[in-house]
Amino acid sequence: MGADNLFSVRVWDLPTRLCHGALALLFFALVLSGQIGGDLMVWHMRCGYAMLSLVIWRILWGFIGGYWSRFSSFMSTPWQAWQFVRRSLGPTQRAAGHNPLGAWSVLAMLSCLGLQAVAGLFSDDQIATSGPLTALVSEAWVERATQWHTGPGKWVLLALVVLHLGSIYWYQRVRRMDLIRPMVDGNQVLDHAARESKDSGATRLLGAGLLLLCAAGVGLLVTSGSL
Repeated sequence: MGADNLFSVRVWDLPTRLCHGALALLFFALVLSGQIGGDLMVWHMRCGYAMLSLVIWRILWGFIGGYWSRFSSFMSTPWQAWQFVRRSLGPTQRAAGHNPLGAWSVLAMLSCLGLQAVAGLFSDDQIATSGPLTALVSEAWVERATQWHTGPGKWVLLALVVLHLGSIYWYQRVRRMDLIRPMVDGNQVLDHAARESKDSGATRLLGAGLLLLCAAGVGLLVTSGSL
């Protein structure tokens, strides 16, 4: 297919792209600081607050953000995801935004990141670090939150990240589809015309304001444990 038959479509608005990059950096920082421990646990906690703020922001942005960032544009049923998997080995049309399987990947990632961050608020390592909300719940709930945060929650997230990176590699090498560049410059090359996401100055200002509100909300939540 010639270049004349290809369309460059603005799929990912700048707030979505910045959120995606920040989540990746925070995840790396959280894993590193959690493994090293010691004085880095202070930064582990701070990164956890930032992670929770971004997850809340991304959920809200999924309702008011650019078209392809909205859940209504990409969420699929389990049957649609299964049908996509069955067709994935054959020739398929390049789809704008997330494909049906990727939609469930987004939902799983946001859910697990959010759950892990919330569990951290109630966790206590019995050494030097405890979450800011441990005083609000019973010891039994603190123990459950700690076990999840340091055990299954961590490993589930690592597995999801490995699957995410593996799928990007598979699309790059096997399907010859670049999933990285669109998340960098916002534009996706398609073999058909598609609706573009709004990515104006007003949209970006809205995203920044919403993030400040989310961060303020998390800040109030964190400090509520000491009131």
